[in-house]
Amino acid sequence: MDYEIVRLIDRPEIKEQAAQWFHEKWGIPLEAYLESMEECLKGATVPQWYMAMEGNRIICGLGVIENDFHDRKDLTPNVCAVYTEEDRRGSGISGNLLDYVCADMKKKGIGTLYLITDHTCFYERYGWKFLCMVQGDGDSEMTRMYIH
Repeated sequence: MDYEIVRLIDRPEIKEQAAQWFHEKWGIPLEAYLESMEECLKGATVPQWYMAMEGNRIICGLGVIENDFHDRKDLTPNVCAVYTEEDRRGSGISGNLLDYVCADMKKKGIGTLYLITDHTCFYERYGWKFLCMVQGDGDSEMTRMYIH
């Protein structure tokens, strides 16, 4: 299986496709993704958007944003919207993408990233460590926060 890791900043022409893809996966308004991606393309360090692509198909993606809708505004920036297409899961693509993003953000001067997730063992495989529980905006249950 051949895929390429793509930074939105390097491929601005896929902005609409990427925003639509993330919107379909997570149900966050399309406009929110477009706005964040515009900010990325204007040269902001955060947000950033990354995709793994097979030809023109996005098979995995994630973003780096200031805060992924939780109460710990001090734990920033956050990896968000991590998603791998079901037919591509279990092949290490998201792990490669996570490693790539951590290295890319480090080059930008950001050595620590955070993420929230309900997964309990997936991220540990890629060097992430459980940090604490946080309150998600509008959630009654606490969510796991990881650090890398």
